[in-house]
Formats: sequence, structure tokens, C-alpha cells
Amino acid sequence: MPQKIAIIVQRYGLEINGGAEYHARLIAEKICKYFEIEVFTSTALDYITWETYYPEGRETINHIPVHRFDVEKTRDPKGFGEIQHFIFNDEHTIEDELEWLKEEGPYYPSLIEELERREQEFAYFIFFSYRYYHSFYGVKRFGKKAILVPTAEHDEVVYLRLFKDFFTLPAAFVYNSHEEKEIINKISGNDEVPGDIVGVGSEIPREFSPESFREKFAVRGRYFVYIGRLDENKGVPQLLDFFTRLLDEEKPDLTLVLMGKSLIDIPEHPQIRYLGFMDDKDKFDGLKGSDFLINPSQFESLSMVILEAWAIGRPVVVNGRTQVLQGQCRRSNAGLWYTNYDEFKEIILLLYGNDELRNIMGRKGIDFFENHYSWRVIEDKYLRIIENLDGRFGD
Repeated sequence: MPQKIAIIVQRYGLEINGGAEYHARLIAEKICKYFEIEVFTSTALDYITWETYYPEGRETINHIPVHRFDVEKTRDPKGFGEIQHFIFNDEHTIEDELEWLKEEGPYYPSLIEELERREQEFAYFIFFSYRYYHSFYGVKRFGKKAILVPTAEHDEVVYLRLFKDFFTLPAAFVYNSHEEKEIINKISGNDEVPGDIVGVGSEIPREFSPESFREKFAVRGRYFVYIGRLDENKGVPQLLDFFTRLLDEEKPDLTLVLMGKSLIDIPEHPQIRYLGFMDDKDKFDGLKGSDFLINPSQFESLSMVILEAWAIGRPVVVNGRTQVLQGQCRRSNAGLWYTNYDEFKEIILLLYGNDELRNIMGRKGIDFFENHYSWRVIEDKYLRIIENLDGRFGD
């Protein structure tokens, strides 16, 4: 019988196509060929309020059992914002930080209780996203059975006192990047805790039709793309400001195509096209036909869409204030980064005017993806981490 492993994550479902939650589902569906996998998660779809969306109880998604637990306390965004402002800016206690954790949500003690009841069934518990209730209390409770995929970003949360000792508790870490590992090691001094820099792969189509994308969405001429949630935290307002300013100054014949759910107003401009949420076929067809991808976010532990761009030979432009993204670009030689408008302007015009450079960077991206983020590489790293833990603690 294969070992049984639990994957615990704040949200889980086919409707969730990004972030740590999509990351968790891809890993579950890839390693289920080696282990017996069960997923434990909330009934929420909305990460802002954690309101119930899915029925409580068990369902099966792509042959994997998924157990959903009701969130006992939904989040009031305004009240949570006030608590978070206090935690980040004022003197406070550990108890205050624990209250912040509860308000952050999803708060579902019944999930931890179910894991405790079934503890002996599972060889290991893989917890996604350090900053949530299930990971904090789950790692503290299950110790040497706990594998943490922190998905940490360089923000105020990771520096809370709450997590300094916490990061020494897991049996092993699955990091997304060198930069994430360095941050956590520096905060907690947990260098001796086993782990590896793994990340996640992606499902890449075998065929593309940029022509179909252009026809379907009436996209003319050359364009670059942003793919993901359009909101303040992702840096999209600044991207729109920088690009409209560039269009006014230099007038390049280049369009910005935006794909994803928008939480902000999009300016009316003939060279800014908002297409909304895309299914995978349209997303990849559009990405393949683009000159390059841009990711303006200042807070990332790993950008899956950047990996997808590299997998199909497209260079990327990123916000250089995000250490993870800048580091990935440096290691791959397949991306450029900016930290202000002048750098943004020079980079966009450089890529716009240099076909050879874009092609060279695209080939570098393919090599980097295959060597570090193909599923063969990702799966082997998970297997190696678990085999090493078996050797330490006994099968």
C-alpha cells in the first residue's frame, strides 16, 4: 500500500486557477501516482471574506478525495484592515498577533480536529501557505509529520514574532525560490531544517493558435500581456499609469492586453485591452502570440504565469522590487526588471525594438523551465524530500 499523505490548503477547487491554492491542486494531482492523497480545505471560494461557497463534507475532484470544513468566522474586510494596520504599525503582544491570525482566516478548528482524529492514517501532512490558521496550528500540532510549503512573500507578515519560532517546527520545507528560503532562514535561523527549492510545474498545451486568439478577441498588431488578478496588490494600477505615460511620450505601436478578473477600473484607451478571465486555451494562445509577458507585482513567492511564459519561449518583464522575480530573471537570463518609470520605459522600448533579443531570451526561458520546473524535476524533488524523512523517522 502506498503511503497516505494529507494536503491542507485554505481553498481548493477547479474554479481557482492561481496562487497557492492552484499550486496545491497541481501538486496533489501529480504526486497521487506515488501516494494516496487526501485534501483538507475550507468551504470558501472568496479569500476576502471566506464565505461559504462549496458544500461542507467530502467530494472527489480529479479522483482525489477533498474534505471541506465550514469557516466558523467570516472576515470583515474593514475590521480586518484595522487589526492589520495595528499589528504592522503599533506596539503589540503575541496575543494580538494570534488574534490577527484568527481574523486573517479561514478560521476552522474542526479541520485541525479531524486531522488529529485521523493522525495515525497519514505518514505526512503537507501544509500550504504559512500565514493561515491551518498551517500555524497544524505544523505546531503535527511536528515531525509536517511538511510546509510556506509560499512566503517579502512583506510585513513574514516578520511577525508569531512566525520566528514557528519556522523551526516543520519536519521539512518545500520552498518556491532561493529568495524565499533566504528570508525564512534569516528570520528564524532554521537552516538545519531539511528542505529543497522546488516550486511548481504547469500544464503546458502541446499546440497553440495565436491566430485564433487574435480573431476571437479582435486583437490587432503587436502586444504584450498581463495575466492574473487585476488589483492594487498586484501592481496593476502602476502598470497602467506607466504604460499610458509611455504611450503619450513615445507612441509605440504596442498594445497591453489584460487577462484576469479585475478589482479596479481600467482606463479607456485603444491600446489597452481588457479581456477578462480567460480559459487555458485562450490564455496560452494569447501568451504565445505576444511579444512578452509583464508581471508588475511587488509581492510574489513564485509567479506561475512567468514560468508558463518561459515554457513557451516568451521573455518576461517584472517589478524589480520583488526579490523573487528579479532573482528568477537573473538566474534564467530570460527576463528584465524595472524599479521606476524610466527603467520601465527603457525596457519596454528595448524589447519592442529588438526581435533578436526577445528570441534569445525566449530560448533561455525554455531551457530554464525544462531544467528547473518541468514536472519530472518537481516530482523527483517531492519524492526525495519524503524519502529523506522516511529515513529520519522510519517508514
